Amino acid sequence: MASHLQIPVDEQVLLHITHSNLKSFSADVRFSLQTTVESIKDKLWKKSGTSVDSMRLQLYDENGAKVSDLSDNLRPLGFYSPHDGFRLHIIDLDPSSVTSGGWLEDTSLVEKYTISEEAYDKLDGTVRKFKEKLASQNPSILEHKLADKYKEELCANFKVGDRCEVDPGEKRGVVKYIGEAETIAPGFWVGVQYDEPFGKHDGMVKGTRYFECPPLHGAMVRPDRIKVGDYPERDPFEEEEI
Repeated sequence: MASHLQIPVDEQVLLHITHSNLKSFSADVRFSLQTTVESIKDKLWKKSGTSVDSMRLQLYDENGAKVSDLSDNLRPLGFYSPHDGFRLHIIDLDPSSVTSGGWLEDTSLVEKYTISEEAYDKLDGTVRKFKEKLASQNPSILEHKLADKYKEELCANFKVGDRCEVDPGEKRGVVKYIGEAETIAPGFWVGVQYDEPFGKHDGMVKGTRYFECPPLHGAMVRPDRIKVGDYPERDPFEEEEI
């Protein structure tokens, strides 16, 4: 009788991630039920900034009721019987963690460097001095400005919620904003929430909120740098598999 090799199916579950210290942090992440709690913590550390040793995980159902504490690092996720749509809540136990105090979300808590106009004018090698030199050499060079609708036609290919990939670097994420951004420069921009902390902000640029996302996951880019389509979130463990 012929025998057949049966390969076990790697069942996965989609969980919504929240954080005790980062109120604006949220993400939907797909996990294998065979992944250990310790491996999940390592993956979430890269997303949230909370170290593995300082992280406690709690599982809640879709109605907000607590299901269990994921207290055993060696247990597979499937032991706790999660379902799609359940919430995995990160609790940061380190009082000196980078996520505590709110400064990752509230930039007003960060002390700003200031310099007087007089002192700035005395500095060499500044942008202002460079522009003044260009203007003296060619007075018409500063008259060129980008059109208000610069790159608008490319934005017709996108919509908020699209999965995307941004060049350079093939960084993946989700389209969160499409439109003009007066605090940056004329023309049209696309706001992206990266899957990993490759960004520069949380959706707020120069005091204007364009979208919401976790700290260091947000970026505003020109539409010619973006491709939308089937760009699923990369699994950081897939390169380690054989």
